[in-house]
Amino acid sequence: MKILVVGDVVGNPGRKTLKAYLDKYKKEYDFIVVNGENSAAGFGITVAICEEFFQWGVDVITSGNHIWDKKEIYDYLERSERVLKPYNYPKDTPGKGCTILRTKNGVKIAVISLQGRVFMPPIDCPFRELDRLIPELRKECKHIVIDFHAEATSEKIALGHYLDGKVSLVYGTHTHVQTADNRILMEGTGYITDVGMTGSISGIIGMKKESIIPKFLTALPQRFEVAEGNEYINGIEVILDDETGECLSIERINKSLIELGVF
Repeated sequence: MKILVVGDVVGNPGRKTLKAYLDKYKKEYDFIVVNGENSAAGFGITVAICEEFFQWGVDVITSGNHIWDKKEIYDYLERSERVLKPYNYPKDTPGKGCTILRTKNGVKIAVISLQGRVFMPPIDCPFRELDRLIPELRKECKHIVIDFHAEATSEKIALGHYLDGKVSLVYGTHTHVQTADNRILMEGTGYITDVGMTGSISGIIGMKKESIIPKFLTALPQRFEVAEGNEYINGIEVILDDETGECLSIERINKSLIELGVF
């Protein structure tokens, strides 16, 4: 099976770039996962945006620490099987952190949204939570995909090796900068430290540089605004063995709107 994973979609520039890519290529994929936690003006996601993504062909929306920025999403998280909070948040927070769905060709696939703890809000241990979850998932399906929304590269790499041979794919989100270490680990798990960002690269990780640089110069709070222009989609294209769930191929996607034929 062929899976598309799209990195953090930032604001309207990211959404229009995602739509342009899906309009052109979605038929090539059996399953599509998108991180949408920054899709509403850079902070959080709305119900309307979730429904929009699903209409475009997205199967699952993963998230991270910004999933809580728009309170309207809380009730929707409780109802939805396709929009995920990080699994290792306290159990009484709204929503689900894991779902099992079927791909276009009918194969069961589990998707887990997970969040790191290094330089991030204090939450439950992602490693220990997966120790309990993965054995249960493997009773039902062999294809397990994990979005690890984390800051530290060491924590992401550690989780990749910790899960090697136990899951199909571990990929990082959150830093908005695509890394060049996509590879298949020794026991057959696909891995990349960060899939990158979908949005404008004219700014700083999707935000206007004029609203970011003063924060470094003055250390004072600033109002961040979404950057526009020179939009790119970042993500990965992954092929998994239909029978075993092992990763057979993992390739980076880094395309501009111009390359997609949108001017």
